Amino acid sequence: MKLIVGLGNPGNQYAGTRHNVGFDVIDRFAWRNGLTSSSDDFDRVSRMKFDGLALDGSVSVAGGGSEKVLLLKPTTFMNLSGRAVQAAMAFYQLTPVDVMIVLDDVALPCGKLRIRPGGSDGGHNGLKDIARALGTQQYPRLRVGVDAPPPRVPQRDYVLGRFTESQRQKIDLDRAAEALLMWIGKGLNAAMNEYNVSEKE
Repeated sequence: MKLIVGLGNPGNQYAGTRHNVGFDVIDRFAWRNGLTSSSDDFDRVSRMKFDGLALDGSVSVAGGGSEKVLLLKPTTFMNLSGRAVQAAMAFYQLTPVDVMIVLDDVALPCGKLRIRPGGSDGGHNGLKDIARALGTQQYPRLRVGVDAPPPRVPQRDYVLGRFTESQRQKIDLDRAAEALLMWIGKGLNAAMNEYNVSEKE
């Protein structure tokens, strides 16, 4: 079992915001892999479990096999994301290497992807709470760039705002979903080599 957790805040007022891009990636992954019938169907067909909206199933991976996966959107609000991650991991007896956290990153250009096996929270409250809950910062994460806030715009206001039209066009949810599928089928290093932005970009 692989656990993919998209970070975000519950409620319509947060839908489409930069901070909820993790939710958007989960929606797209579920649809592309036949777990939902449309890209906006996740919330309807998932069930409340592990302090979040959960959906499990099998996905086809390279080589013709399949892998079990649990998709999770915490409904605890961003600052308490660790509660949902910890609950799901405990239930399925998973270790951090079986988990992928999908989140927004203001340190990356909009739409750029970066997969890491672990590291600091970078000031992200969701990662901070997950590290607290798990007792380690060594768990994989897929960061999706959302640009840095403009001058004099507080970061909190910026990430809770919605993408501009030009930014939205740069967010490639399909590519993020492909990166997750490669991680499931071929492992972290293969996904990092294929999908990480170069340091020059």
